[in-house]
Amino acid sequence: MMKDFPRPVQPRKADRAAMLRVDQAGEYGATRIYAGQIAVMGNRHPMARSIAAMAAQEERHRVHFDAMMARRGVRPTLLQPLWDVAGFALGAATAALGPEAAMACTAAIETEIDAHYSEQLAELGENDPELSHAIRDFQAEEIEHRDAALAQGAENAPAYPLLFGAIRLGCRAAIALSKRI
Repeated sequence: MMKDFPRPVQPRKADRAAMLRVDQAGEYGATRIYAGQIAVMGNRHPMARSIAAMAAQEERHRVHFDAMMARRGVRPTLLQPLWDVAGFALGAATAALGPEAAMACTAAIETEIDAHYSEQLAELGENDPELSHAIRDFQAEEIEHRDAALAQGAENAPAYPLLFGAIRLGCRAAIALSKRI
């Protein structure tokens, strides 16, 4: 009698749809966070140029995922209006705490997104080269954002470990919700 070996788990189309949905929602949320930070800090603050550059990259990521979703017939998350308000509020609140807190927000989110993208790449394997390529490219830029935020004093934010942990937890919750809703 032949022994049955477990088959490798292949992501289904629905899994890829959830990946696109959550990735697009995350990029949209990031643009809203940066918009909130710039609204509070203004465009003359020394960190404004750095924040604007990160925001432009996030917008490019969002546009790319929007196009992939349209081609593949994937609907966006129904929570997008919530992420619009919550992202802006998070950006504004962290900027109001000071530029280091704004950078702590970026460091926390990008740390979580790096892990999230790594999980997606492992799940995708070689089954969706187009999506894998986009995730890999965007992940590299998200890591640059995290490193820039750390270099710009994120760890000097008031109550950094608490702020960092709370934002990462919120990011995980947003990921989980956006996959399903």
